[in-house]
Amino acid sequence: MYPQIITYLLTFIKFQEQIIRTLLTLLIGKSMFDKPKDQQPVNKPYRKLQVDDLPIIEIPEKLNYRNLLTEYQEKHGKSLKPVRRHKNAKVSVPKGMKCPKCGAPSDYLYANNGDKGQYQCKVCSCLFSDKNRFSKDILKCPHCSKTLDKIKERKDFDVFKCKNDDCPYYQKKLNGMSSKEKKQFKKDPQSFKLRYIFRQFHIDFQPLSKNSPELPVVDLSRIYASPHTLGLILTYHVNYGLSARRTSAIMQDVHGVAISHQTILNYENSVALLLKPYVDHYPYELSDQFCGDETYIRVNGKWHYLFFFFDAVKKIVLSYRVSPNRDTASAIQAINDVLLKMEEIPENLTFVVDGNPIYLLAQHFFAQNDISFDVKQVIGLTNEDPISTEYRPLKQIIERLNRTFKGNYRSTQGFGSDHGSVSFVTLFAAYFNFLRPHASLEGKVPVVNPKLSGLPTMPARWTKLIELAQRWIVEQRSA
Repeated sequence: MYPQIITYLLTFIKFQEQIIRTLLTLLIGKSMFDKPKDQQPVNKPYRKLQVDDLPIIEIPEKLNYRNLLTEYQEKHGKSLKPVRRHKNAKVSVPKGMKCPKCGAPSDYLYANNGDKGQYQCKVCSCLFSDKNRFSKDILKCPHCSKTLDKIKERKDFDVFKCKNDDCPYYQKKLNGMSSKEKKQFKKDPQSFKLRYIFRQFHIDFQPLSKNSPELPVVDLSRIYASPHTLGLILTYHVNYGLSARRTSAIMQDVHGVAISHQTILNYENSVALLLKPYVDHYPYELSDQFCGDETYIRVNGKWHYLFFFFDAVKKIVLSYRVSPNRDTASAIQAINDVLLKMEEIPENLTFVVDGNPIYLLAQHFFAQNDISFDVKQVIGLTNEDPISTEYRPLKQIIERLNRTFKGNYRSTQGFGSDHGSVSFVTLFAAYFNFLRPHASLEGKVPVVNPKLSGLPTMPARWTKLIELAQRWIVEQRSA
């Protein structure tokens, strides 16, 4: 009898749940029957991407119509008259239009092909249309010198393609296909890349722009906690990866200091503001082996991405950029953080990354700005190619950094704001570079500072690091 009652009650509870969900849907206007989304980050295989060489860039010749009119008068003994227009002309040249090549006003422009939109300048004989082909650089295929056609517009770049069927690049790729690939190509041509493609970036970002650091205005002397207490809080919260609530509890239970978890988060944000310019602009001594990767963190209930770039020999975190998107712009800014820390960019600079295509696009963006480096991609978990075999150890080093960060981050259960995530990551980078001993460095910290290493306890080192950052900010303001 009892099992039947339990079954009946469970059925009745499910019926009640359906009624409650229906009422909430009518009340809120949003379906309450959707299954909860998977809380795990999306892990899809990377799309294969091939980046071609840079195109031939022709800068259009610019002339001055006034000089041309003067030359015409000296050569012919008379001035060049404006265009004489018919009174009943169906097509007229807009008054504000100018020749894109010499700048001649509309008085010297013809409607060259009626109402089809082509114009001709009487001064320099330039043919142009409303698209104004002389207003931008002309991109040509480096293999056949034919002008590239724009085929797509993406978020960060425009895609240009060489459509010349006689292009050597296209013919070589076409002739190199097997009979099976040719049959597949006829059915699905989009699955093959045979033509030359160039991506022209339009990201509003200037690489290697060494702007003055943003110096915060934070006065830690006004907080109620003593410097030693602040050092203890940072030691528990950052070094040992305790959450703000557990740090609050241990301060009360062990040290008898009553402090709320929100106050700890406020201290974290204030210290991070002070340390960030110091960590970002410190004169690091770097090696020639750099690796990068991105990992997941949770911000405001959504997955964000943390881009790490790391000196594999000196064990120094060089970039720790948090972004809501795993896109080319974020990869560009992360690599730029590394380049800014170099006194001079070496000729053989190489970054070892995973198979994410955004790093190849970032490399292409910097090449368009005359900044060259090589990118080695380690694909997958097994060594299927020579590059993965050679550079797998560096990829494993950055993976260990990710695991070390996750060990400190896991207790936070994510962050409630973008500012909070940046603060925590900043403190982790400061701890990793200046305070954390490393086994591969014979127990030394990556950045050895005698003023820090001579102190006996970790809270004292945190306090001294904050003091060094404050002094550096004062010196920068007075400089």
